[in-house]
Order: sequence, then structure tokens, then C-alpha cells
Amino acid sequence: MAGGLVALLDDVALIARAAASSMDDIGAAAARASAKAAGVVVDDAAVTPQYVRGLTPERELPIIRRIALGSLRNKLLIILPVILLLSQFADFLLTPILMLGGAYLAFEGAEKVWAKVSGHGHGHEDGPKDEGTIVSGAIRTDLILSAEIMVISLNEVADQPFWSRLVILVVVGVAITVLVYGAVGLIVKMDDVGLKLAEKPSAGLARFGRGLVSAMPKLLTVLTVVGTAAMLWVGGHILLVGTDELGFGGLYAVVHHLEEAVHGVAGIGGVLGWLVNTLCSAVVGLVVGAVVVLVVTLVRNRRAAH
Repeated sequence: MAGGLVALLDDVALIARAAASSMDDIGAAAARASAKAAGVVVDDAAVTPQYVRGLTPERELPIIRRIALGSLRNKLLIILPVILLLSQFADFLLTPILMLGGAYLAFEGAEKVWAKVSGHGHGHEDGPKDEGTIVSGAIRTDLILSAEIMVISLNEVADQPFWSRLVILVVVGVAITVLVYGAVGLIVKMDDVGLKLAEKPSAGLARFGRGLVSAMPKLLTVLTVVGTAAMLWVGGHILLVGTDELGFGGLYAVVHHLEEAVHGVAGIGGVLGWLVNTLCSAVVGLVVGAVVVLVVTLVRNRRAAH
């Protein structure tokens, strides 16, 4: 019996070591997948602060919390089951669905550009803001960005077994949501931190606090611009890559050729290549988004006329 007990303990130890090794593998795979999606994560963090501009300070964190919970639901309850099922049984549908999302992002970005250029927004930038509208709009935009993040992450772990893929993508979804909305929460509350520091008796802390307070409106304005550019860039990039994957690679080939042409510049070739790809993606996003804006405007006007 003692021998049987020793054998059982050996088996338990072996299983524990295998489980630990598996968790290490999952952690490493999740880190790789998150790194590949880093560009979209930055875009997500840049887009979100614009939704709480103009709100009273006490409502900023509650709104961000609601958006973060919506983002988590997007990733874990909507996107994750869909992309896992599609990747398992109908992976050819992933690209067209993602391209539809890219077109929506491009539309949102182009609509903001048009509202700024023409001065004719839809009235949601001025006056009191309805929190439900803010949250639902932010969660809709997050759905597209989250889908891009999760699909990029899925592509990085496509060789893993189904259950490993599931665990890795859950880890990625939770970690990225905490990272993005934690950073957004810090950004939008920095002016409050500045006000607290400005009241300190220390002259240095008070000066730093006043600097934070004066800098935050400028930072939020910059993030609004970056967020709009991110919608165009990410949306255009999704469309560029999608057309290539569907067999219409002419436009993607042109962009890739331009990117390769500057890669050879000593020291800054990589940065220049990224800038070329980003600029071309943003132009594609702006053009496609402008077409969608035109169509949507015509439809709205026709409905209003009737």
C-alpha cells in the first residue's frame, strides 16, 4: 500500500508539473498575442478619452467603468465565442466580417473629420451629454477595435489546441481591457490629481500640480485628434489587409512596395516603413469612410424629405 501511495504521489507531482508547464506556455502565448495587438491597444486607449470630454468630473470614472465592462462583454461574450467557432468551422468568414467592422471604423473617423471641417456635427458634441448614448457609442466603437485585437491574438495562437486557444484569448481579453481602461482612467483624472497637488504647501509640488491642470485640456484635445486618426488608420488597415487576403492584392501590393522602398534608409528605415503603412492605411480609411458618410447622408436626407 505504501508503494501504491508513493506511486500515486509521483503521478500527482507529474500532473502538477505538466499543469505548471502548460500555464507557462499559455502565459507566454498570451504575451506574444498581446504584443502583436499592441498597435490597436494604443488606438483603443487614444479613442476612449474623447467620450468623457465635457462630463462633470464625478461622472468620468463611472462612465469609463461602464465602457470597460461593456468592452469586457464585447471580448468575452460576443467576439470570443464567434471567432472561436468561425476559426473552427468557417474561418473564411473572419476576414469579411472584420472588413465590415473596418468600414464602420472608417465611417466614424471620416464623419468626425467632416463634422470638424464643415462645422455641421450631429449635435452630440455640444450641450449636456446623455450618458447612455455616450456609453453605447463607445461600446460600439470598442466592439470593432476589440474584434481586431482578438483576431490578431487568435492568429498568433492558431496552432494551439482549442481549449488552450480559449484560455489564452480570455487572458488576453481581460489583461488588455484592464490595461486600456486603467490607463484611460488615469488620463482623465490627472487634472484632479493636479488640483490636489496644487494645494500642497510645497512650492515644487504646487507648481507641478498647476502644470498638470493646464496641460490636461491640451492632452485630451491631442488624444481626440489621435483617436480620430486611429479610427481611420485601423479601419483602413483592416480593409487593406482584408482585400489582400480575399485575393484582391493590388492596392496592398502598392502600399507594401512603398513601405519596402523606404526600409533601406539607414537608422530610420523601420520607422519610415511604419509611417508609410500608417499614412496609406489612414488615406484608405478616409476615402472609404467618406464614401460611407456620403451614402449615409443621402439616405438620411431622403428619409427626412419624406
